[in-house]
Amino acid sequence: MESSQGRQAIIIGIFVLIPVIFLSKLFSIQVINSDYKKLAKNNVIREVTVYPSRGLIYDRNGKLMVYNEAAYDIMVTPGKVSKDLDLEALSNILEVEKEEIEKGLQKAKRYSRYKPSVLIKQISARTYANFQEHLHKYSGFYVRKRTVRRYPIEAGSNLLGYIGEVNDRQIKASNKYYQPGDYIGITGIENEYETFLRGKRGKKYLMVDVHGREQGVFEDDGEESKIPIGGKNITSTIDILLQEYGETLMQNKKGSIVAIEPSTGEILALVSSPSYDPNILSGRDKGDHYKALIQDTLIPLYNRPIMAQYSPGSVFKTVMGLIGLEEGVITQNSIYYSKGAYYTSGLRVGDHAPAGNYNVSRAIQLSSNAYFCYLLDKILNQKKYESVESAFEKWKTYLDQFGMGQKLGIDIPNEVKGLTPTTEYYNKVYGKGAWKAPTIISLSIGQGELLTTPLQIANMMAAFANRGYFKTPHLVKNIEDNDSILSQFRQTHSIDIQSKNFDIVIDAMEEVVERGTARIARLDSIKICGKTGTVENPHGADHSVFACFAPKENPQIAIAVIVENAGYGATWAAPIASFMIEKYLTNKITRRRKWLEDRVLNANLLNVAYEKE
Repeated sequence: MESSQGRQAIIIGIFVLIPVIFLSKLFSIQVINSDYKKLAKNNVIREVTVYPSRGLIYDRNGKLMVYNEAAYDIMVTPGKVSKDLDLEALSNILEVEKEEIEKGLQKAKRYSRYKPSVLIKQISARTYANFQEHLHKYSGFYVRKRTVRRYPIEAGSNLLGYIGEVNDRQIKASNKYYQPGDYIGITGIENEYETFLRGKRGKKYLMVDVHGREQGVFEDDGEESKIPIGGKNITSTIDILLQEYGETLMQNKKGSIVAIEPSTGEILALVSSPSYDPNILSGRDKGDHYKALIQDTLIPLYNRPIMAQYSPGSVFKTVMGLIGLEEGVITQNSIYYSKGAYYTSGLRVGDHAPAGNYNVSRAIQLSSNAYFCYLLDKILNQKKYESVESAFEKWKTYLDQFGMGQKLGIDIPNEVKGLTPTTEYYNKVYGKGAWKAPTIISLSIGQGELLTTPLQIANMMAAFANRGYFKTPHLVKNIEDNDSILSQFRQTHSIDIQSKNFDIVIDAMEEVVERGTARIARLDSIKICGKTGTVENPHGADHSVFACFAPKENPQIAIAVIVENAGYGATWAAPIASFMIEKYLTNKITRRRKWLEDRVLNANLLNVAYEKE
């Protein structure tokens, strides 16, 4: 009897326990275990990454330089694609070749049959609207909204840079912040200020029907949804209209224009020529355009203002004059008689300036090679230094203070540092104690081993304009809610040369434009102080160079212009600089100079060789 009652209790217990087990499992699946929840949800709900709007970029006057435009990626989950997919019809709807779709499907399958990936990137809004009407026919496909960059003024490509899809290396370096398909700044401001411009991704959940068509937002997952945070807007230091005008002046020419506001170090224009329309590196055809730019023998992707290295040529004579005055080897009135060339130790350095008496001012005005060869000899053979090497080290210190031979720290990538030779270099080449002033005499006229970038030459002019200091040249004026990041650009870099010596050389630079080698750059209403140069080029015709600042009092702009293989500094570089100055300070070009402007605008100097100055 007791045994029968026990068996009955066991049977009743089993019948009670089974429902409890099932109810517990159901509770676990529906309430506790999120994996089952997500699995069920994914059958009717799609998780969508919501990309933030990338920060806009404005010029210094509030003109829009870069904005965002909607584009759409076609996404595919291969495991959901019908076996009867009509590739021909899909090709016509998406306006892409059938082979591109086939290739994309194979790539998606290799990635995952059950996870979505990009099939076609950045279709237009019109194509997207057409596809939406036919989406019910194409299971496994849906559309993801993205943005592409657009440029209302087709200028500044070298400084703005462009964005592109992240690669595996960038994903790994970001500690997986970036995901496949994300965009990142590749060059220029887009790259340097990526962390501010990019914003922060969000996500949302959409209800979809059996055909993959969106039916609305799934409201119950508010805790899992994340609102995207837009990128920070940036105000550049660039005057985009001046930039555009500079690029127009440099059409059909190779070279650079760099314009700086001396008191702040803010870059007003950074022209690299040849250039390209920045819009072509945005959108579906970016890859084809990029390939064409890479193959272009004129190298439009080469950012000449910060990457090209040239001997500074005769513009360097202004620095030589300063050093000579500061070292006390000459005064303003010291006279040197030139025979029309410089002779020493069997060496002759030719001169385009006439024979005669020269002080430092006249030597700068008429660009006398002989005078500055004489001056370097005097600097390096001073008795106060124990050797030519120690005198040379002091000479080099002044160059270092001007920022020559080093990166200035501009806020875009790929700046090069140029070259100022060292005693170690000359000791290695010639032997310690075996080199003297005549050995390196070409340095005195900005030739020899001395190399500078256009940015460094413009910065040198900014230091003259400020009578002895400069601020780090930079391209960004303000970042929305992040002004402190730019404090580094407010620091002053001083040069250990007395302001009175700057005044002497600046007066001479004024004479260069008023009555010297750069008379063509003269303006009636604005006093320009500058220096021409014709830079020897071992690879072809000489380069035309002009560097200056204006006005003489309270300078607003310092500028360097280099036109490659174009000969005399006064022929091309000087008028280009004067037009940039006139345009920036007066917003117009005077009628009497229109003939000269037309001459510059219409000149094609890409395949023309000129004689030396």
